[in-house]
Amino acid sequence: MKMKKAASVCTAALMAAAMLAGCTGGTSSKAASASSSADTASSAVSSASASAAAASSEDVKASSGTANSDGTYLVGVCQLVQHPALDAATKGFEDELKAEFGDKVKFDEQNAAGDASTATQICQNLVSENCDLILANATASLQSAAAATSTIPILGTSITEYGVALDISDFDGTVGGNISGTSDLAPLDQQAAMVSELFPDAKNVGIVYCSAEPNSKYQADKVQEYLEKAGLTVTTYTFSDSNDVSSVVGEACSNNDVLYIPTDNTAASCTEAINNVAQPAGVPIVCGEEGIMAGCGVATLSIDYYELGKTTGDMAVKILKGESDISTMPIEYYQNPVKEYNPTLCEALGITVPDGYKAYTPEEDSES
Repeated sequence: MKMKKAASVCTAALMAAAMLAGCTGGTSSKAASASSSADTASSAVSSASASAAAASSEDVKASSGTANSDGTYLVGVCQLVQHPALDAATKGFEDELKAEFGDKVKFDEQNAAGDASTATQICQNLVSENCDLILANATASLQSAAAATSTIPILGTSITEYGVALDISDFDGTVGGNISGTSDLAPLDQQAAMVSELFPDAKNVGIVYCSAEPNSKYQADKVQEYLEKAGLTVTTYTFSDSNDVSSVVGEACSNNDVLYIPTDNTAASCTEAINNVAQPAGVPIVCGEEGIMAGCGVATLSIDYYELGKTTGDMAVKILKGESDISTMPIEYYQNPVKEYNPTLCEALGITVPDGYKAYTPEEDSES
């Protein structure tokens, strides 16, 4: 099992190179960006390959449970991109550690601006700094961190499905080695049921997501399965990066009664562009998370990313104090998702929301 998971981590580094390699910027820059990402990831794979096969729980950083000589802990943070959900998860994580350790914990917080090769460089730098623990916020950050070290404890957050992210075919809920964390996956069957609940007359549903994000595909496939079981006709539409969003959403709106967008980092950074197409077309969007709904959707099954970050922070406290072995810590999930709706867009589209949905307010977008 350890050998299989180690090989999966190496595969994940290659996935990180492809993911979001051109998700921002013009078409002319995409080839160069992708090439740079591939070169960076290839180096990470070579490094990971040399040590991953020997990784075991005994190899995980010996400082777990022991502060540095000055009594402090250094925690690295690699956040893939800036948007409210990920920002809230990072803040919750740091607040939980500060509540436990006060000024005895220091953070090196870095943002990859949506670029996988930058995430790889950040994680390599955090390893060279000999951080006591690394928070990997979003899938590409987790893949990059996993490729960068097999010894420093890594906690993921805002990760939908760890088996998909790390290419573990027999994932049983515990990654093992030096990796654990929290998942932002809200129950997909309940998300699919919301489509029929809100739009009982809908016949055709379009699912829209970024093809560079494996966790988005995982969600899309599952939701499609549930919707088709409910008798709906489902078509998937994918964009490769932010340049394709408007045209893909336009095609989806032309052929469907309702759209569904899963938790997707590229979509989250393009909600204005999505709404500029979908709202004038009169096509409502059910979303996988609150941040996307706030910008372009009518409803979601929401989780609290700040609380998810705090849960991740609590896991970090136990690791740093030596109370838990990360190799045996199962992935944790947000336990109380809430049905939520966007009053502004629902009013604009003339949608009557049934009982049991909480109205979204912008103040809830992040924790202050």
